[in-house]
Amino acid sequence: MANTKSTFKELTSINVKGKVEKKGRFDYLSWAYAWAIVKDKYPDSNRTVYESAHTGLNYFSDGSTAYVKVGVTVKGVEHIDYLPIMDNQNRSVTQDKITSFMVNKAIQRSTVKAIGMHGLGLSLWAGEDLVDVSESAPSVKAKTKDTLKKSHEKWDSVVDYVKSKSNQPFATTMKAIEQKYVVPTALKKELGAYVK
Repeated sequence: MANTKSTFKELTSINVKGKVEKKGRFDYLSWAYAWAIVKDKYPDSNRTVYESAHTGLNYFSDGSTAYVKVGVTVKGVEHIDYLPIMDNQNRSVTQDKITSFMVNKAIQRSTVKAIGMHGLGLSLWAGEDLVDVSESAPSVKAKTKDTLKKSHEKWDSVVDYVKSKSNQPFATTMKAIEQKYVVPTALKKELGAYVK
């Protein structure tokens, strides 16, 4: 049997960094670029822009604001995204302020997000590059913290650290220590005595 990548793995492996554009403080991927990649790799892919059965419009209302619903189907699997209709500050707008331009923009952005659920550009929403996510990849176990004890080789270093931070709240110092160690309550009290 041939070793083929899953659709998700194939799409997440595509580096989109060179195609990411910036608008204000937000990064985004052009809907045209995302759609071109998906159609090139999977020509039978399609997009569905859902319409409200009540109004026949290509958006839905919650009675105050509105949202679009877009589905993208790749290799028979549909992922649906719901996106609010927003102004140029990315704030939901009330129904009486909605324009066809806003609806169109929301549909295109929702299309990219639905494509992202298939894998392409997903790192934009994750905030970092994705690593190998295949089923065969070894699971990453969370690093377990050492439990701090007076006999621990780093005990003296921790005490020195606490003393050096005596000018700040003890809770802040403990929070930093607890990023690395599990600290039993009795030892917290003992460490607290060093800052008094």
